[in-house]
Amino acid sequence: MIFSFHPEAKEEFDKAIEYYENIAPGLGYDFALEVHSAIKRSIEHPNAWAVLYEDVRRSLVRRFPYGVLYSKEPAEIFILAVMNLHRNPGYWKKRK
Repeated sequence: MIFSFHPEAKEEFDKAIEYYENIAPGLGYDFALEVHSAIKRSIEHPNAWAVLYEDVRRSLVRRFPYGVLYSKEPAEIFILAVMNLHRNPGYWKKRK
């Protein structure tokens, strides 16, 4: 199975990488690895995570306060948000 990002999810992912990289060199890279690990877990076990809204699930990112919100489509995992868990939790619903 493959994955793809909603354009706004990709943008927030890129901004979060930049944010962490500005905090400390290499931290943005570490963040990106952890997000990709969460995506990989979602691909391997798409039904393992709790449903948040309709068919949207959240896989938690290790080490960072983020979650990957996704829906399981017939041929892929579609990532709706790379969400900071301290942010307004429903902001991404308009993307569905």
